[in-house]
Amino acid sequence: MGSLSSPPKIPVVDFSQENLKPGTSSWVSTCKEVMQALEEYGCFEAVYDKVPLEFHKAFFEKLEELYDLPLETKRRNVSNIPYHGYVGNQPFIPAVYQGMGINNAATLEGTQAFTNSIWPEGNEDFCKTALEYSKLIAELEQTVMKMVFESYGAKQTHESHQESITYLFRLMKYRLPEKNEDDLGVGIHTDKCFVAALHQNEVSGLEVKTKDGQWILYEPSSPSSFIVNAGDALMAWSNDRIHAPLHRVVMRGSKEKARYSVGIFSFHKGVVQVPEELIDEQHPLRYKPFNNFDMLRYYNTEEGRAQENTVKAYCGI
Repeated sequence: MGSLSSPPKIPVVDFSQENLKPGTSSWVSTCKEVMQALEEYGCFEAVYDKVPLEFHKAFFEKLEELYDLPLETKRRNVSNIPYHGYVGNQPFIPAVYQGMGINNAATLEGTQAFTNSIWPEGNEDFCKTALEYSKLIAELEQTVMKMVFESYGAKQTHESHQESITYLFRLMKYRLPEKNEDDLGVGIHTDKCFVAALHQNEVSGLEVKTKDGQWILYEPSSPSSFIVNAGDALMAWSNDRIHAPLHRVVMRGSKEKARYSVGIFSFHKGVVQVPEELIDEQHPLRYKPFNNFDMLRYYNTEEGRAQENTVKAYCGI
């Protein structure tokens, strides 16, 4: 961790190497960097050039058009899963924030369902771009999880885990705070998924808390970077080896434009349990088997929101 002279920085891991294939020396060294970052910080910056900059730019322009739509149109983005549909313009949500969600993202059915709910007359251009974009981010998430399973000696169960994963693609806008308005975009929380991989426009605001209580502002070192965050589900699956970091979004400073951010959140559809490989004398079993979405629903209750640690309160031993 950092000292007074050198504040901590979010680790940077390069995923843009062409030969990043399992078994190669670059795969092994990248695995090591990923695991150190997830265990110590719970997150890292992934330099990931599979999404070309022009594509980022084109999609963020579409986001601006999406958020220019009337509120009643955006509210057609509904879901029976908490935080999976439209969120915003509600008393308990920070005033500057709006979020929308594409459920079952990275599939044509999921992306089409979202597109048709917002544009009943269709919007093939948005649908195609959103699908391609979410698939590319999902690939990054899959690579990270492959590294995690392999590093912990649970390689043989990775395929069945991957088959149980569904993606939520969140599209978020943080407008500029008005005079005398709170600059909080999203309050302090941990993600409830396995992994979140997020990309932002050039406006920063995401802050991550280190284990020793320092806040780090995430400022990407490259315009093609994503921040990869471990969620509560991954922390529990890893039997507390991986850290799920507290984070928030603050729209402070002299910002001149709105902040847009997109991210893939991976959720497990079945029962999550700690693999046998991760239970030993130093790491006795710390979590009962649980359902990822039920844990998210618990977090959405008054009792759940009051807990210091959602997953420990929900299924900790």
